[in-house]
Amino acid sequence: MSSYLKTQGIVLKEAYTGEADKVITILSKDHGKMSVFAKGARRPKSRLVACTQFLCYSEFLLFKGKDMYTISSCDVIETFSKASNDIIKLTYASHIIDIVYDTVQEGQYAAKELRLLLNTLYFLFNSDKSPDLITCIFEIRYLCLLGYAPYVNSCINCNEGNIKNIYFSFKKCGFLCNKYECLLQDSSAIKLLPGTVKALYHIVHSETKNLFNFNVSKDVLEQLKSISNRYLKERFDKNYTSLDYLKKLKTTDLNGTDSKNPDN
Repeated sequence: MSSYLKTQGIVLKEAYTGEADKVITILSKDHGKMSVFAKGARRPKSRLVACTQFLCYSEFLLFKGKDMYTISSCDVIETFSKASNDIIKLTYASHIIDIVYDTVQEGQYAAKELRLLLNTLYFLFNSDKSPDLITCIFEIRYLCLLGYAPYVNSCINCNEGNIKNIYFSFKKCGFLCNKYECLLQDSSAIKLLPGTVKALYHIVHSETKNLFNFNVSKDVLEQLKSISNRYLKERFDKNYTSLDYLKKLKTTDLNGTDSKNPDN
């Protein structure tokens, strides 16, 4: 049996070890999350410098050692971190990576997860689409891949499909119509804007190649963000905080000062 493994993967995490080495965590299609040793990768002239950077997608030839795989050679396919001077987009990317890192297991077949991640990063770094919208789309679609798809075909309680006023129930994980007996199922269900209904249906059901091919109004985006943030938090029982820094920046930009410090 060969001690070598060839795989394609994207760097999710990197950690320094020794004088000039790294241990990187990659997401690979066939092997899920993998910890890989990169000898000398921190030396400026190392052939491993590029392919071991955060968000770099490469083809790796790995040698199986006693404790973990070691990079024998690698070829860069795509370097998303080339936009490393864009702190805003990198922060969104870090948030997305954190979600993937927490949910993909070692040895897991992760072709769909990898494809969605690569498509998301491509649109994040190569389009003018709102990073907030891209992140919402990723979060909801990723939850679908994990088996947490919200039911958006009809009312989840009575199965009525011809609905004028649609509500979203976090308790029931899907749409509710405005019938009295249906809304009784979740008194905290929120009434959806028509654009939010269309966006949720598209995110859940569209083909991957068409997933990001739409835009929404500001009001719809705010409602989508509210839904995806809460849905993510309740399913994972974790509050992701990577984007809190951006919320503070936006508040500062809107007010001209830091709203938390009235003396500024």
